[in-house]
Amino acid sequence: MSHRTGPKSGFSHSSMRLSLFASPFYGQGSDVTVQLDTAELSLVFQLPFGSQTRMFLHEVARACPGFDSATRDPEFLWLSRYRCAELELEMPTPRGCNSALVTWPGYATIGGGGSNFDGLRPNGKGVPMDQSSRGQDKPESLQPRQNKSKSEITDMVRSSTITVSDKAHILSMQKFGLRDTIVKSHLLQKEEDYTYIQNFRFFAGTYNVNGQSPKECLRLWLSNGIQAPDVYCVGFQELDLSKEAFFFHDTPKEEEWFKAVSEGLHPDAKYAKVKLIRLVGIMLLLYVKQEHAAYISEVEAETVGTGIMGRMGNKGGVAIRFQFHNTSICVVNSHLAAHIEEYERRNQDYKDICSRMQFCQPDPSLPPLTISNHDVILWLGDLNYRIEELDVEKVKKLIEEKDFQMLYAYDQLKIQVAAKTVFEGFTEGELTFQPTYKYDTGSDDWDTSEKCRAPAWCDRILWKGKNITQLSYQSHMALKTSDHKPVSSVFDIGVRVVNDELYRKTLEEIVRSLDKMENANIPSVSLSKREFCFQNVKYMQLKVESFTIHNGQVPCHFEFINKPDEESYCKQWLNANPSRGFLLPDSDVEIDLELFVNKMTATKLNSGEDKIEDILVLHLDRGKDYFLSVSGNYLPSCFGSPIHTLCYMREPILDLPLETISELTLMPVWTGDDGSQLDSPMEIPKELWMMVDYLYRNAVQQEDLFQQPGLRSEFEHIRDCLDTGMIDNLSASNHSVAEALLLFLESLPEPVICYSTYHNCLECSGNYTASKQVISTLPIFHKNVFHYLMAFLRELLKNSAKNHLDENILASIFGSLLLRNPAGHQKLDMTEKKKAQEFIHQFLCNPL
Repeated sequence: MSHRTGPKSGFSHSSMRLSLFASPFYGQGSDVTVQLDTAELSLVFQLPFGSQTRMFLHEVARACPGFDSATRDPEFLWLSRYRCAELELEMPTPRGCNSALVTWPGYATIGGGGSNFDGLRPNGKGVPMDQSSRGQDKPESLQPRQNKSKSEITDMVRSSTITVSDKAHILSMQKFGLRDTIVKSHLLQKEEDYTYIQNFRFFAGTYNVNGQSPKECLRLWLSNGIQAPDVYCVGFQELDLSKEAFFFHDTPKEEEWFKAVSEGLHPDAKYAKVKLIRLVGIMLLLYVKQEHAAYISEVEAETVGTGIMGRMGNKGGVAIRFQFHNTSICVVNSHLAAHIEEYERRNQDYKDICSRMQFCQPDPSLPPLTISNHDVILWLGDLNYRIEELDVEKVKKLIEEKDFQMLYAYDQLKIQVAAKTVFEGFTEGELTFQPTYKYDTGSDDWDTSEKCRAPAWCDRILWKGKNITQLSYQSHMALKTSDHKPVSSVFDIGVRVVNDELYRKTLEEIVRSLDKMENANIPSVSLSKREFCFQNVKYMQLKVESFTIHNGQVPCHFEFINKPDEESYCKQWLNANPSRGFLLPDSDVEIDLELFVNKMTATKLNSGEDKIEDILVLHLDRGKDYFLSVSGNYLPSCFGSPIHTLCYMREPILDLPLETISELTLMPVWTGDDGSQLDSPMEIPKELWMMVDYLYRNAVQQEDLFQQPGLRSEFEHIRDCLDTGMIDNLSASNHSVAEALLLFLESLPEPVICYSTYHNCLECSGNYTASKQVISTLPIFHKNVFHYLMAFLRELLKNSAKNHLDENILASIFGSLLLRNPAGHQKLDMTEKKKAQEFIHQFLCNPL
């Protein structure tokens, strides 16, 4: 009883045979399933080869081996650290005004652009230090190094954990209750009644430093020939290109460049450091003039990696959002995918950063803020868009003639923006300076290396919002530290400033009108839909069903609540967005029910222990409950299936009856050792072989294999080919297949090296003989897979001159995939990461 529709699979129980592929890797043999021993590994099948969603990227981020994620899990749980402290105030505070700041200890400023730190109490107020510029709940790449001095990690503006002045927290008075939210909403609607526009000068700068340390004074870039800015936004890319920074996130370059920037700020003003955020080599610094510090609030910083597995921070973005007076501002620094032909990957990186960059609000009843939820957006960085269709000499000729307008016609970013594939609604100033990439380091000469890269405007600054005037946009040729030139732009930005007297009057009018509603009727709503059916759900493919809540005449809070004896309002594969909120009279809100199956939920859906069935309870504060039913069907996948289960599936998983899949999935992991349960298992999963064989035949010399991400659409295609057996149709980039292999290994409910042997592996990571002994105790199918993967990785290392892989890179990538912490599936700490890497490293450097 097959539940797959479409063409019949190329696999069948009778035709599924194994033969041996003649190659140094797979060896020679006859009609046997697999030949495995400690000296060689040979496996060959007789097989022919021929909504870009936020959820997908959350999942590939989870799958990245051993790296700490800067993104949240797909469940979008509200984090308690974002809850505001309860402060006793006489009246609500306008957003952007830190009225609660009085005599906080421990202030510091950067004086005159230098590194002297003084006390800061403007107008009798002060701004408290945040003792970690990267935050205690951030990944390791964002944690302060232990050898930093306090001054080096001082944050001048308080974070959202104690700030009360924001759209989400104009009122903090517990006694207001429901009225709190109503007042906030009305105040936002009437904002123009009590604010006025005042211009402030912003400096935005971007510099790809190519892994170099600062060698020149940065004032030529940061402060030469300009009026002292009110706000500095300074971004770096490729801060550190070392493997230590890439894999373990630690780098001394952060301190070096922070100091260089602090010393390069304008000498005519004193500046406070608001925030520093870094993701491997992508760093963003935010400074404000001392006198403005009291009007900065709700500072949040987040990171999004878009490298391999959608997570590694060699590519991606970092962002800082904040309130300046009554205007919300978001500054993004990004480093997008390289190489002239990869413009689609750059487009995807941009979209991934936009969808995954989320800032939690202090009020947990409100959904996270995205980049687009801000009044002003400044986007800077090495966007890596190149000049296409022109050869190198033609590009250089147009530059020599200063015909930048003609050259700009071939600029990929211009073309992609015109096609509305990226940066829709953003503006960029006219490019009146020559391309900023690529130069010979230490000179103004174009690239003379063997690759002879064509010049390109890789480094860009764009903006979005109202009341923004660009005053300058230029490169700085005098700096020669890198193969890029730094770029800067100066803006006058109109910011909404609160008139206290008008604010008080507006507030009083709102409160008086609310008094008349005190004894209003019980709230009630109408729902556009109450039954939802999700058909043919696939692994890591988001499905969304939407409905509308229409409110009656009484303001109300709504929230999906837990059913009795349940820990969450819905099953783990489901999410309501938003799951709670507030409705004014006669208003609507659209709710998305997002269904997404990942490695945490796929196994039970495969086995039939769980089904796409749930009941949601929508509760109104002071009102009644509404019930919503969710149903559907899941198409089982090899992703999330146990190793031994797949070995007994000689046919594609979607050609098997559901009862068979359930039976095989529920088999104990040790079933295969005595061979008594079922006949003729394969030695390793056919799906694993398909991906490895594809890579062996096409990608052993692929540069940056397992380090560069693939395309999301191609992952879905690979998954479907594996699950249907239609391998004739498998057509994807090497990087996409490599990423799918990593996702497959990460999705295994029991890792290749079983949880029960995890601690033994770490303990003997320096003893190869003992390590081999531990591997010998694994269940037979797990042991086969481990030796198979090690043989493949050793084959890759034979081609290291071409693919640039080495034992350390592969051990780092695969160590934390094959070795996983059994204690609640926790992430590995740094010590465990290094031991896991060392354990795998032994098998790559010594005979199997």
